[in-house]
Amino acid sequence: METVSDTAGLVGYRYRVPDYYEVGREKIREYARAVQDFHPAHWSEDAAWALGHSELVAPTTFVSIAAMLANRRLFQEIITGYDVFVQTDQVFELYKPLLTGDRLVGDVELSSVRTIAGKDLLTVTNTFTDQSGDVVHIMHTTVVGVTGEEVDAGVGDAIDRVLMHGLEMSPSASATSEGVDGSPAVAAEPEDGPQLSMVSRTRPLRTTFRFEDVAAGAELPPRTVRLTRGDLVNYAGVSGDANPIHWHADVAALAGLPDVIAHGMLTMGLGAGFVSEWLGDPGAITRYKVRLSNYTVVESGSAGLELTGRIKSVDPATRSAVVVVTAKSAGRKVFGLATVDVRFA
Repeated sequence: METVSDTAGLVGYRYRVPDYYEVGREKIREYARAVQDFHPAHWSEDAAWALGHSELVAPTTFVSIAAMLANRRLFQEIITGYDVFVQTDQVFELYKPLLTGDRLVGDVELSSVRTIAGKDLLTVTNTFTDQSGDVVHIMHTTVVGVTGEEVDAGVGDAIDRVLMHGLEMSPSASATSEGVDGSPAVAAEPEDGPQLSMVSRTRPLRTTFRFEDVAAGAELPPRTVRLTRGDLVNYAGVSGDANPIHWHADVAALAGLPDVIAHGMLTMGLGAGFVSEWLGDPGAITRYKVRLSNYTVVESGSAGLELTGRIKSVDPATRSAVVVVTAKSAGRKVFGLATVDVRFA
């Protein structure tokens, strides 16, 4: 098993996924259904056109699907010695709304390794450019690496017994191993770095509210979401996150969990949809940051996720605001802190 010094020595390791990810019309709908986001712009071209988009708009956290594929090589071949990775923090930087037909090229980098209270925290940065060559999304994912000393010794074998076939066939897993010593070849970038798309910061908006209509301290209408085990299975299939702790009770128990738990990214998707529904234009979200403090346990029946929000601050210069989102399940806070940066017409 690798030590933290071995993993820390990989900081800066990066590669480019050898194939692009194409955003599909039906995949947008599948993902929107999986995160219970029924904003019309994810489902109807007419609704998307009415907001000024040329095609269906992908939900805020949709890019996590492409990131899941891109990161498999990093977690399966490069970073070894951990039995389980537990997600803790997530940041989405949105520079252009993702639309049907966009072709995303992904760069993956292990950008940070920290040790806190004996736990290894690894941050992976995914940078996605589209067919224009501009960066459209940047995603930072922080996970805790858990070793066999902290989970049941049989969890690895249990996962292997129930995991779906074919996961090793993703494009990232078949990427060239050139440069596994720490400096894989990547496509050349401009000396001043990749060009960020400015679409999300400059496009005309058709939000439900104008900036003059909102104020710091205002609260969003609350929403309660029900999650069943069927929802978890569906999200696993749509997103590509096949970890059985989300749908197999025996594996969850071996991992030290009270029962199967909702994917962290699923709860984040629910939180993002909660805000975009209120906002009226999903393309008006420019940043989404979540720290997970707990998990949502989904027992044999179902689990509730209570979503509330309030406007933390406003910025007249950019006609924008920061919204704080709270998510609770069974009385426990699921989000330690979640903020959404939004723009208004």
